[in-house]
Amino acid sequence: MLAARFNWVKAVATCDHPSYRSLRFTPQKSSSSQNAGGLFPLTGSSRHPAHALYAEHHAWLVAWLRRRLGDGADAADLAQDTFLRLLLGDRAPDRIGPQPRALLTHIAKGLMVDHWRRKDVERAYLDAISHLPPAQAPSGEDRLILIESLMRIDAVLGQLPRQTREIFLLAQLDGLTLQQIADCTGVAVITVRRHVKRALIACMAAA
Repeated sequence: MLAARFNWVKAVATCDHPSYRSLRFTPQKSSSSQNAGGLFPLTGSSRHPAHALYAEHHAWLVAWLRRRLGDGADAADLAQDTFLRLLLGDRAPDRIGPQPRALLTHIAKGLMVDHWRRKDVERAYLDAISHLPPAQAPSGEDRLILIESLMRIDAVLGQLPRQTREIFLLAQLDGLTLQQIADCTGVAVITVRRHVKRALIACMAAA
C-alpha cells in the first residue's frame, strides 16, 4: 500500500500534477528546532519536573535511539522530539509513573516509524527527480515543501477506508474518469464521486 502511494512522488515531483497546487502544504518547522532551553529549563530552578526527567534520561534515550538508527544526529533529534512530545502531551512530567523510560521508548518508537517513513518518501522523491537536468530540478526550498506535502498526503491516505483510497488513486494517479472507475470497480458513478470527494476533503483538511 505504501509503495502504491509513493507513486504520488512521480506525479508531483516536477510540480505538474493537476492537484498539486490545491494540495500544496506549508512545511511545519521540526519540533527539534525549538528552543529546548525554554521547554526544559536547565538553569534556575532545578526542581522543575521536566528538567529532572530530561537530565536523568536524555543521555540514555539518545544511546537507545543511536543503537537502532545507526546515526548520532538522527538519534539526538528524535530524543529531543520525544521529550517535547511528552511535555506537550496530556500527561504532566511529574505524573508519568515509576517507569518513565517505558513511556519514553513507546513515544520514541512511534517517532522512529515516522522517521523511517520520511526517509522512504525522500528516497522515492529523489529517485523520481534524478532524471531531471539541473536547470529543471526543484530548488531546495521546493524540495522541502514537496516532501512535507507527500508526507502529509501519505498520512491522510493511510487513514482513509481502503475503497476510498483506491478509487482516489485511480482518479488522481491513473487519470481515470468517474465512469471508467465505476466500470472497473463495479461501483456506481455517484458513489465513485463521493469517494473522490471524501478523499479530496481529507487532503485539504490537512493543509
